Amino acid sequence: MSPLRRRADGVLFDKDGTLFDFARTWNAWALTVMRQLAGGEAALVSAMARELRFDLETESFFKDSPVIAGTNREAAECLARGLGRADVGEIEAYLAAEAGRAPLSEAVPLLPLLEGLAREGLRLGVMTNDSETSALAQLRGAGVAQSFDFIAGFDSGHGAKPSPEPLLAFATAVGLEPARVVMVGDSTHDLEAGRAAGMMTVAVLTGPAEADDLSPHADVVLPDIGHLPMWLKSEVA
Repeated sequence: MSPLRRRADGVLFDKDGTLFDFARTWNAWALTVMRQLAGGEAALVSAMARELRFDLETESFFKDSPVIAGTNREAAECLARGLGRADVGEIEAYLAAEAGRAPLSEAVPLLPLLEGLAREGLRLGVMTNDSETSALAQLRGAGVAQSFDFIAGFDSGHGAKPSPEPLLAFATAVGLEPARVVMVGDSTHDLEAGRAAGMMTVAVLTGPAEADDLSPHADVVLPDIGHLPMWLKSEVA
């Protein structure tokens, strides 16, 4: 990939549904968490599932679940409503700790992909609406944290998507113009933030959203991030 033919100089990834397959990572985990919080009471599990927009029959999130692109705090608020509890902060801390132990399923083999992009001179980052602590724990667990120049969560001081501010923080941190950065994500929050930041936007289909949901907000829709290197090379100088 020569510098004259490369579309971008930086790539900012979402985490859940982008680096990690959303359904394979989070569906079973969410059900386990709800059962633990409910203490075995089926009615409480059902109440939390309604708030999370989680289908107990298929054991998967509905496409319109507020937690798919939401923050850890928003997920905690949903669970607190279902449980009839007011201690949102305690539930949020519990979720952050449990998320760090989630059984991660990489969307594609991450380390060779990221090493290949870095060899081409691309600056790499992660911006997730999860907490920074959870993100760091998961990326370290996958053995790829060292591949990134920038890792931020909703609580890192830059805000949360769909605000463009955390994306612009990445561009500033690595010394790039936003127009030379690609935001890669699986949700409209990711893509709307990218557009607002003046970045290129790439959608992937490893989250709950479908191509029709994402294509109006993306420069291209790819099956997964494994197709990203070829797309980055495809522009003629």
